[in-house]
Amino acid sequence: KQWYQRRVGGISLDETVTSEDLDDLLFVLGAPSSTNLWQQFKPRDGGILRTKFERTSEYLTHPTFKKYHSEHQLTRYIRELEKKDVSLVHSMIPLGSCTMKLNATSELAPVSRPEFSNIHPFAPNHQTQGYAELIKELHDDLCEITGYDSISFQPNSGAQGEYAGLLAIKAYHEDIGEGHRNICLVPVSAHGTNPASAQMAGMTVVIVKTLPDGQIDMDDVREKCEKHSKNLSSIMITYPSTYGVFESGVRELCDLIHEHGGQVYLDGANMNAQVGLCKPGHFGSDVSHLNLHKTFCIPHGGGGPGVGPIGVKKHLAPFLPGHGIIPPMGTDAPGARPFGQISAAPYGSALILPISWAYIKLMGPEALRKATQVAILNANYMAKRLEPHYDILFKNENGMCAHEFIMDTRHFEGTTVGVMDIAKRLQDYGFHAPTTSWPVVNTLMVEPTESEDKGELDRYCDALISIRQEITDIQEGRADVENNVIKRAPHTQAVVTSDAWDRPYTRKEAAFPLPWITTDKKVWPASARVDDAYGDQNVFCTCPPVEAYSIDDLKK
Repeated sequence: KQWYQRRVGGISLDETVTSEDLDDLLFVLGAPSSTNLWQQFKPRDGGILRTKFERTSEYLTHPTFKKYHSEHQLTRYIRELEKKDVSLVHSMIPLGSCTMKLNATSELAPVSRPEFSNIHPFAPNHQTQGYAELIKELHDDLCEITGYDSISFQPNSGAQGEYAGLLAIKAYHEDIGEGHRNICLVPVSAHGTNPASAQMAGMTVVIVKTLPDGQIDMDDVREKCEKHSKNLSSIMITYPSTYGVFESGVRELCDLIHEHGGQVYLDGANMNAQVGLCKPGHFGSDVSHLNLHKTFCIPHGGGGPGVGPIGVKKHLAPFLPGHGIIPPMGTDAPGARPFGQISAAPYGSALILPISWAYIKLMGPEALRKATQVAILNANYMAKRLEPHYDILFKNENGMCAHEFIMDTRHFEGTTVGVMDIAKRLQDYGFHAPTTSWPVVNTLMVEPTESEDKGELDRYCDALISIRQEITDIQEGRADVENNVIKRAPHTQAVVTSDAWDRPYTRKEAAFPLPWITTDKKVWPASARVDDAYGDQNVFCTCPPVEAYSIDDLKK
């Protein structure tokens, strides 16, 4: 229950509320006119059956929805689906720019507690004091970690955080009489959603070049700053860059943007390489979003859930998003001028904030720093092991990468092997592929995180080195250019155990290519090779045909 201004009441209901409950509630509130209306329109049996709203078309027509008639059978079906997946319970998933790190059970446990899960986002403040204390502590911890002065938890994703941060910059410029500033510089090495967010915020995007080593071209930045000085709103950078390199000139870049009246938006996607070592708010950034569902251990993937809070320096704090019903802390203070709200709930996905709170409290400052150091160490260890076999595209002046690196898989002379062939072959080794074709087309981006031990890192490296040897066999004529163990990967259990075997390599080479891949540990691919190009060019769906949406048909 929440009382708004002018004594207008709002009451939140869920699917457990019955007609009788509503009758009682309206009676208690002394609302006879509302009671009469409810009596007139409420369904006779408490639901929509046998009313004009009852559904007449078929639904859930797939056999799966009618096939399982016991919980045992349904559980077995779910288990069959689970067996088709390669997850972190099987092996590491080094997706570059995704930070697939450990999500500890102890951190996840609070989410199941009703004290967190059963509170409505619009509950009155006196009923959410515990939540408020947790959010305040997480706010203060993240400010300490990042060097920012204030945090808004309202954005539900990193991209939404970008949008909110840019709107805060826009509101700030308007407040100081410089609302004409609308040019946003976006380096080629920035995170992929940056230009889209800038355009959504009403800004004009100007691209900045990068150097062959992955560093931002400072000469080009200077040129663009001079050209657009009067209208420069901001620059969006990622640190470390999406090429996996710490930019040595980041402080100089921030100072340059500020000299021309702009603001620095630093994408926090790669915060896992900064926590405990450096603070964006200290080397010149004005605003960042943080991926709590990456760096701070909220599980993610498949579209959610996520939290993308933004941290800002003091001069941008008055312009953080507010809320029309429950103002987030600080947004109703004297001097606050929120630009509006971007999420339905005041604190976004508040239910999963206890995960990040618990992670930070359990780790403490020293362990958080150590986690960052190990993440960087693991990436550099893998890069050095793989360097004799694959070109590592971007390194700093010391020959090192940040917490991730990019392997070049574009040039294997005498073969037709490409990045997707390697990705499919990795399934035979029991591994999920790294990020493919991003940020550089036909390459692999590897981010091992701090959660994996040396043994797992070595197994992944061994798999990639073994695949490189298989490529060499093709190059040197020991394997056919097309009919080989890579081009025909992955190999399912059905294929390997079939009576017929017409391939020029052995079943062992197909399914058990290294000694540590044994029958008791083997993860079998769920399907054989899929023609990616055909699937992309021949899209089909299970939705009704277009004719089904005809107005005439609907009237019938």
